[in-house]
Amino acid sequence: MIRIPFSLGSRLRFFAALAAFISFTHPVHAADPFPSKPVKIIVTAAPGGTTDISSRALSEILGKELGQSVIIENKAGGAGIIGIQALLAAPADGYTMAMGNIGPNAINYSLYKSLPYKMEDMEPITVVIANPNVLVVNPEVPAKTVAELVALAKANPGKYSFASSGRGQSIHMSGELFKTQAGIDIIHVPYKGAGPALADLLAGQTSMMVDNLPSSMQYIKAGKLRALAVTSKNRVAELPDVPTMIQAGYPNFEVTAWFGLFVPAGTPKPVIDKLYVAVKKALDSPEIKQRWKDLGGWAVGDTPANTKLFIAAEKKKWELVAQQAKIEAE
Repeated sequence: MIRIPFSLGSRLRFFAALAAFISFTHPVHAADPFPSKPVKIIVTAAPGGTTDISSRALSEILGKELGQSVIIENKAGGAGIIGIQALLAAPADGYTMAMGNIGPNAINYSLYKSLPYKMEDMEPITVVIANPNVLVVNPEVPAKTVAELVALAKANPGKYSFASSGRGQSIHMSGELFKTQAGIDIIHVPYKGAGPALADLLAGQTSMMVDNLPSSMQYIKAGKLRALAVTSKNRVAELPDVPTMIQAGYPNFEVTAWFGLFVPAGTPKPVIDKLYVAVKKALDSPEIKQRWKDLGGWAVGDTPANTKLFIAAEKKKWELVAQQAKIEAE
């Protein structure tokens, strides 16, 4: 048994020595290095679209690079706004990222008078995949080319509709570009993501869609959707017989959709840098390169600083598109 001296001074010296002994034998550890627990990616769209497909494809390999599991959580709706709000409600510690895209992270700024977020509220990690969009129709639509589709729409104003993954997404804006440049009257039908939009298009509830190529690719190859044109400058190797919109007679119709990871502003730079290095390694892996190629897309993987400049330029670009299409901010 330990006998504690009676005097107060002696007691204080005893407890100080005891504390030093405990500290020496049980040292206090510094904060665990990042990441020391699972990381979450909030997907700003419903399952089935490119935002979701790219997140899930990337998560397993990214988890190996980080040494932690990567959890996917879909927060669909509101043109990606709901997912971005969920990101900004999370701690700025790197454990929560969002897979955003050209819609909520560039186009929305010109379509909404009062967004619940601004560009400065987020820091980009990098763009993980970019791809053209593709004009697809339900096989029941009797059009084999863009010209035939335009002729049908002009002969039947208001009869045909185009689906989108939500207001402000590149799918919506591509449809508006087609509507404006072709001079046709087609009805916009928005959904909470490309997945549900495609489901209705496949069922014949809508007529057409200018979808992100990765989410439509499997249905094109299976003959469930007919591809009329892609929105890239050049033809896509995986669809060599499908012309570009430029080749179809629309020289100013070029759209590249992109999808990237974001964290809340205030996330420590060393954490952002570590996430970027891990994501870049995942994007450089043979598995992801092949997966992106099969989907008709390509990896980007530029630095966070360069990605921020790219997104700012995209914001300005789509402001001009919204003005040309005469889309009023809500």
